Amino acid sequence: MMALGLTATLAACGGETATNGDTTSPNAENSPTIESPEGGEEGKEYSEGEQANADFKDKLSGPELLSALQEGGHVIYFRHAQTEKDYADQADPKMKLDDCETQRKLNDVGIQQSKDIGAAFTEKKIPVDKVITSEYCRAWKTADLAFGQHEKNSKLNFLPFEDYTDEQVEEMKANVTPLLTAAPASGKNTVLVGHDDIFEAATGIYPDPQGMAYVLTPDGNGGFTLQANLLPGEWAKL
Repeated sequence: MMALGLTATLAACGGETATNGDTTSPNAENSPTIESPEGGEEGKEYSEGEQANADFKDKLSGPELLSALQEGGHVIYFRHAQTEKDYADQADPKMKLDDCETQRKLNDVGIQQSKDIGAAFTEKKIPVDKVITSEYCRAWKTADLAFGQHEKNSKLNFLPFEDYTDEQVEEMKANVTPLLTAAPASGKNTVLVGHDDIFEAATGIYPDPQGMAYVLTPDGNGGFTLQANLLPGEWAKL
């Protein structure tokens, strides 16, 4: 998908710029590769959203992050797991939300990523209450494979365009922000499974690669703090 190129002012996050310096992983297969919208070239300048993702620094990590997740109170936003290919199917006039055959599908890696995420949540005793997804098959199937449940919400959907106007970006931000800022049930976490541009619209961060998650803590006043991001293979290492 095409990064939006937003300025990462992150007003909803208390004015903090979201960045992730943890751009390497012991598992090379899971290492986040940040590509430019054109497909990426070595030395090519990133969009602002891609740079924000590449520069993000975790506030919580390792045992401290795991302990916080086990206590609950967080929103975990997943970009759906890996698909067969990456293209703007939301802009395809033949695409139908109720027909998975017209949409991008999870590939074998994405299916395994989803299962591994769910297994790690069970093993690490990370409590989950609601699992809310977009209406796209790759999102709710990621959720079902990981958590065995999902509740579809159109507010997590792309708008049906490949390129967005500023007004459309604001519309996506207005759609998803209430989900990012809603307090989870006591002692639980809320899982959201959506898409790259939706998250970027709200935070200025383009989450890459597919399967990446960001952990947010709602502040009770309509904002949130970005605590950490994790690749699919990193949940089991907490």
